Amino acid sequence: MLAIERKNEILNKLRLEQRVLVSELAAHYGVTEETIRRDLDKLEKEGYATKTYGGAIWGNSTKTDLSYTIRNKTNVEAKRAIAQLICASIVDGDHIMLDDSSTSLYIAKQLKEKKDLTVITNSVEIVLELSDVKGWNVLSTGGRLKTDTMALIGSQCHQMIRNYHVDKAIMSCKGIDPAGGVTDSSEDHASTKQAMMAAATQTFLAVDASKFDKISFIKIAGLTDFDCVVTNREPSQSWLQLFRQQQLRCLYPEA
Repeated sequence: MLAIERKNEILNKLRLEQRVLVSELAAHYGVTEETIRRDLDKLEKEGYATKTYGGAIWGNSTKTDLSYTIRNKTNVEAKRAIAQLICASIVDGDHIMLDDSSTSLYIAKQLKEKKDLTVITNSVEIVLELSDVKGWNVLSTGGRLKTDTMALIGSQCHQMIRNYHVDKAIMSCKGIDPAGGVTDSSEDHASTKQAMMAAATQTFLAVDASKFDKISFIKIAGLTDFDCVVTNREPSQSWLQLFRQQQLRCLYPEA
């Protein structure tokens, strides 16, 4: 099979199934995993796919909001690693805000051992995930439901957030870039995150390694507007130097 034929077949599989795995494709086509990664690199450059840990998902996730079912199955190990680091920074009795990202959902799952937390979120998934936790105060922002991401958005959501002050706000993004700052694909999501940041004493940016050096549609904030960046593996030396220059904490498993 020609390389272009294989790439087109992978593209069709992505359209149908929304995600592919490098190991499965390599076994199916009888080629090396490195060959499949090169195919996925080309699809990503053409805007058809976004590479993830171990595979790729359909579409450019820096520009579009993927459905919550796809997001929750993407970069799972990275999100678990980030969640463990975030949970170590949360203490019993904290008041926190969690955005509607799938990373925040993994954080919520790992926070359940904590006591007496107050959690404010615009994520319907997180509200459901925490509905059986005893001794917590879980507050939904209200607002208009964005069905693809199961997020509550809009002016009612923002007004509710502005009524509170919390110890920590935790959120993710679509891209983080030295010049472009922290960006997202949707003005609705970006404005909600901005409201959460304004309501918190400390702000945590939970971002997996695939988001570095990416710029999405709308700016959420500058890097220095955050207190801590939490990621799943050690960033490049240029990023670490930038964090040191800006006196921005960076947490990762190997640190």
